[in-house]
Amino acid sequence: MDNDAKVRPLYLAKILYEKTDEDHYLTTAQLVQYLEEYGIKAHRQTIKADIEILQNFGMDIKEVKSTQNRYNLVSRLFDIPELKLLIDAVESSKFITKKKSSELVDKLSHLAGEHNAAELKRNLCVEGRLKPGNEKIYMIVDTINEAINTGRKISFQYFQYNVRKEQKLKRDGEPFIFSPLHLVWNGDYYYMVGMFDYKQKIGSFRVDRIAQCPQILEEPAVAAPDGFDMNEYLNTTFRMYNCECCEVELVCDNSVMDSIIDRFGEGVTTYANDMTSFRAVVNVAASHIFYSWVFGFGGLVKIKEPENIKQQYVEMVQKAMCCMDDSDMVHNGNQTVTDI
Repeated sequence: MDNDAKVRPLYLAKILYEKTDEDHYLTTAQLVQYLEEYGIKAHRQTIKADIEILQNFGMDIKEVKSTQNRYNLVSRLFDIPELKLLIDAVESSKFITKKKSSELVDKLSHLAGEHNAAELKRNLCVEGRLKPGNEKIYMIVDTINEAINTGRKISFQYFQYNVRKEQKLKRDGEPFIFSPLHLVWNGDYYYMVGMFDYKQKIGSFRVDRIAQCPQILEEPAVAAPDGFDMNEYLNTTFRMYNCECCEVELVCDNSVMDSIIDRFGEGVTTYANDMTSFRAVVNVAASHIFYSWVFGFGGLVKIKEPENIKQQYVEMVQKAMCCMDDSDMVHNGNQTVTDI
């Protein structure tokens, strides 16, 4: 068998995949012509025989018999609606850089064939979406995954922005030693959750803030504490902000039950408070992120207990109010900050 005969079915599959779909066919003569562009000779009988090979292999190729038989690939791994969802997710993601988004959308669009590719790219576009600039992020994620799968610690540098929008390494560039346990997509960002080496407790890092690709160490990773529940950790942590968790009782207007369940799950502990409100007992990382979440309800959610958490919330609001000019203050009778 010559080389043309060996590779001809492969090129035929490629042509059908790229140039046909449920609504677009290629005739035998057209297939012969496209094969010639690849330097491969074919004729009517070899086309028919190769199509049968591809059908036996599992490709869903439809044949319409006539003086010029027509062929098309009628089913693919992804349907058009599925590809639209995937492209929408890629375009919307803050985690994926603009350059990589364009590359991924182009690759996903080609899975639909050339007749549908332009439609997918033209109709699904999320404008004005902030994208990260860390092009190393894909290698970083891959390295973290490898460390998790092999159960080893990693060493890396972590940066934050200063007032001049410059990247500055935390701890003066001293590497963090960390035992990654999970990768988490939360609030449009990728985080790794694991054990701090120097604190020996659970914490997290934003992946796109890792300065360089981490180094995988030979030292085995530290296991999570007994009883650690990843789902519980995600439900109690606001924007993956690292701080101690505590039990907080909230008084909530009846209208916000959907939001409480969205945040803490259907298993959240709730009690009737009065005819217009209920109490929710939740475990939360009581940081400024949590307080801003409470404040966002405009008084429909209030902190009842413990007293120290309630006081911290009041102090945060007071500090924010101190930043305002007296002329900007809105007075409402005898209401004070302690009433919120």
